[in-house]
Amino acid sequence: LMSDNKIMWRRLGYGTLVTGALVLMGVCGLDIPVYTLCSYIGGWPIWAFLGNVFNAKVWLVVTTIVLLVYGIKRMLKTIESIKNRQIDLSFSDIAKETWNKTKNSNAFLIFSSVFCACASVWALKIMFARLRPVFVMSGLTPEFNRFIWEWHSMPSGHTTVTFAGLVMIGMLAPKFKPLTWTLACLVGFSRICIGAHWPSDVILGAFVGMV
Repeated sequence: LMSDNKIMWRRLGYGTLVTGALVLMGVCGLDIPVYTLCSYIGGWPIWAFLGNVFNAKVWLVVTTIVLLVYGIKRMLKTIESIKNRQIDLSFSDIAKETWNKTKNSNAFLIFSSVFCACASVWALKIMFARLRPVFVMSGLTPEFNRFIWEWHSMPSGHTTVTFAGLVMIGMLAPKFKPLTWTLACLVGFSRICIGAHWPSDVILGAFVGMV
């Protein structure tokens, strides 16, 4: 991104190629040694904490509540403004004016980013249907079913949604970018440490979330 948050499309293309290469290298063999190395610190409480706080359901619930609160506040201000101007408007007119003000808010942008990330990641999980590393490393292979948790390794949902939310927050508040990006990376790393995802799952999830 440029300083004004416009996308550098050529660099995004390069980023796509690099991400694809890293994911392919992981799937072809690098995932196992990196995963094994990270598992040595998998017992740290911080990793489970990050997984509980920054999961897709929490992101959706929190951003939905924030958006609803903002929308209600905008509607009340719209109604008050109409009363002050002594204009007779229908409910649909009030709703339309409220929506026009809400859709350009930071709350709506963050919600939209998180919602699109959730929809994308679940579609990709079903499409790839990759077995989670905890089962591969233990030698226990559950019956194949692309719609269940065991076969939803790629990409990492926690990583995708967290990058979508925190990168958007960093775009809207640039002074917090170092914090939001660092936190997003820690959440992704935690998914490897606790054995929920392969490194390539996290890399792909981070890229999809950023986009």
